[in-house]
Amino acid sequence: MTDTISGLGALRTSVVLAPSQLDEIEACYRSLGFVAVRGLLDEEDVASLERECTAAQERVAAGELPERYGTAELVENDAGEKARAFVNYVTHVTELSPAADAIFDHPLLLAAIRRWLGPECTSARGGRFGYVYQDARPSKESSYSRIGWHSDWQSAPHLSMWPSTAVTVHLDGTSPANGFLRVVPGSHRWATPAPYENVNGAVVPDGAAPWGGYTDEPPPHPMPLGFEAVPGEVAVYLEPGDVLLHDCYLWHSAARATVDSARRRHLRGGWFAGSVADQHGEGDFVKNAAR
Repeated sequence: MTDTISGLGALRTSVVLAPSQLDEIEACYRSLGFVAVRGLLDEEDVASLERECTAAQERVAAGELPERYGTAELVENDAGEKARAFVNYVTHVTELSPAADAIFDHPLLLAAIRRWLGPECTSARGGRFGYVYQDARPSKESSYSRIGWHSDWQSAPHLSMWPSTAVTVHLDGTSPANGFLRVVPGSHRWATPAPYENVNGAVVPDGAAPWGGYTDEPPPHPMPLGFEAVPGEVAVYLEPGDVLLHDCYLWHSAARATVDSARRRHLRGGWFAGSVADQHGEGDFVKNAAR
């Protein structure tokens, strides 16, 4: 099912819209906290992104690029020796891929995001990681396969750049085989507390806002610390070339692939209502680490 969401409570609604449906895109985003756009990229565009991002990933793995663009993870082989290197992330990928640079400045995306965040919103290009190419896979050499429940705002509740809109460009379709996004529609409206209880043992930074969301209504239940089922959650299945936009206060997590050879690749960036410049703490505090 590629153009709907489905989940507990028999919730079913269209969340995949065409670029021409700007009003509908805005209505879906504001109502549910997320929306997908299909038609910004064709097969050739996706192929260019895949080719350029894979080349950048291989260059990082080979040590041909500065650490600004990522590092190779050394993992243990079956003999317990540090062996094969793998790169789950390429940071500042728009500096390495012209195709990636172009899609994140697409006029339709900017028009939608400026409706939500205002005309003075700032790009994640100015952040410590910029835009990121991400390769998630469940195999042993991978250091990223899934991530637990969180909202993006919780990664830095002490900073003033919020609210924000995350932009995810899918190179692979998503499914139970290679993993998929789990979301709680409408959770962006809840007053979700800053995560004072943390699975990583991290300390919430001084000056953190006590909660984040668009109303003062508390969540009907606590956000899990891991991967537990959440009442009202739905699975979001998308196709190659789909662009997902989601709000920083939306509860979401990523499910692990069930097929060992499967891959889930996408590009991730975003826009912020406030400036990300010089906010070097961005991302230093993270509620749920990748596992």
